Amino acid sequence: MKEVSIYTDGACRGNPGRGGWGAILVYGRYEKELSGGERETTNNRMELTAAIEGLSALKEPCKVTLYSDSKYLVDAFLQDWVESWRANGWRRGREELKNPDLWERLYSLTRTHDVTFVWVKGHAGHDYNERCDGLATAFADSFA
Repeated sequence: MKEVSIYTDGACRGNPGRGGWGAILVYGRYEKELSGGERETTNNRMELTAAIEGLSALKEPCKVTLYSDSKYLVDAFLQDWVESWRANGWRRGREELKNPDLWERLYSLTRTHDVTFVWVKGHAGHDYNERCDGLATAFADSFA
């Protein structure tokens, strides 16, 4: 399997508000930047979308290290919350989980690829995280 690093970030101007996401795929010396957004969204939707779009861009099953500054996203997989939520019909206790459509898509992609999630501190000088933040915020600002 090819080994790929994916760096992701989401941004929102207001929550909900104008949002953007950014992802950078790194394979050896090759890099690919992706970005997008929505006029009315939430920060968590953009964080999840960045991970989904990054993984969806891969053309074959890969061994992936996915970096995000979203503790919610990373801990959902590292703490196995996503397994519990899925088993409970995308519910957390008695409440419906927000963004079940995105969680289901992301969960499915983690079954196609061998994904390891890594949390990085946001706005702390990590080059790829800063670049992803720039992609995400630029897209969010494009809706102004």
